[in-house]
Amino acid sequence: MQAEVDAAIRDVMESGAFILGPHVEQLEREVAEYSGARHAVGVNSGTDALLLSLVALGIGPGDEVITSPFTFVATAEAIVLVGATPVFADIDPATFNLCPERVAAAITPRTRAIMPVDLYGQMADRAALCEIAERHGLALVWDAAQAIGCAWDGRPLGAFTGATTLSFYPTKNLGACGDGGMVLTNDADLRDRLRQVRFHGSGGGYIYAKVGYCSRLDALQAAILRVKLRHLDAWNETRRRNAERYRTLVAGAGVTLPCIDPRARHIYHQFTIRSPRRDALQAWLKQHDVASGVYYPLALHLQEAYKSLGYQEGDFPAAERATREVLSIPVHPELTEAQVDLVADLIREFDN
Repeated sequence: MQAEVDAAIRDVMESGAFILGPHVEQLEREVAEYSGARHAVGVNSGTDALLLSLVALGIGPGDEVITSPFTFVATAEAIVLVGATPVFADIDPATFNLCPERVAAAITPRTRAIMPVDLYGQMADRAALCEIAERHGLALVWDAAQAIGCAWDGRPLGAFTGATTLSFYPTKNLGACGDGGMVLTNDADLRDRLRQVRFHGSGGGYIYAKVGYCSRLDALQAAILRVKLRHLDAWNETRRRNAERYRTLVAGAGVTLPCIDPRARHIYHQFTIRSPRRDALQAWLKQHDVASGVYYPLALHLQEAYKSLGYQEGDFPAAERATREVLSIPVHPELTEAQVDLVADLIREFDN
């Protein structure tokens, strides 16, 4: 693959087209086709994909957007940055994704949108959340930063209504060599508004219809991503094999394994186990030179930046418990079977 990447970079350097341009347009078409969407708009980052989606949907001051308290901060951050108010709803403790019943209970006359998160590589409940949104006339902005390659009831990520946002941060399953993001949609009008708002509110020719942003995907990242996209299915399948090996080897070892919704195709951006002794288990793994991560150690409603929203400890017990118990262990496609076996052995030894 290195030769393919080198050739792609050389092509961009020789072309002199560094911002947007042919490689970005081709990547947009290829990711849209891969994801089952009609349209795709490349932007500067996954965070900008969320932010610009809200802007293009006309969401702003006075509006409420329902989302998860158990996610990376960018989800709530984008809502605040457009002047709207994040309204948190608790998660399903099995899947870590938004609980549809809690979402329905959080709707008020000011609710304009729902922003579910496809956490760890498994899609949130598309059937239930789409039904709730349609019934209440709400927009949907799917934070799918960790989920490219997923499916729900056999339908790919981009096949659903609303805006589906992707991140190409280097650690993602499809990662660039820097920042990058994309919005998928099946709505041509929304696509056009996104294109306008990502480029200073311009349709071209130094004519500006709206106040916009500077959030353009650069051609070098697009060219690299086009090469890597061709390998994504194989990488995701290796992640899934690693996950299944863990399931066999760690079963009964005193930790809770990731739950898979039978309607979902999980692509394991993370393999996240749960343990009431999480911190001790993490220290044990570190002692044996095995890296692990806690995603995420403090729910958003308890973060200093969001205290003004007025939430208290105990408001979202499933999310809060998850922050105390989750631990993501290596699952990336470069792992060997021997390395997976080593991690599993250590988890079993810790339980004993």
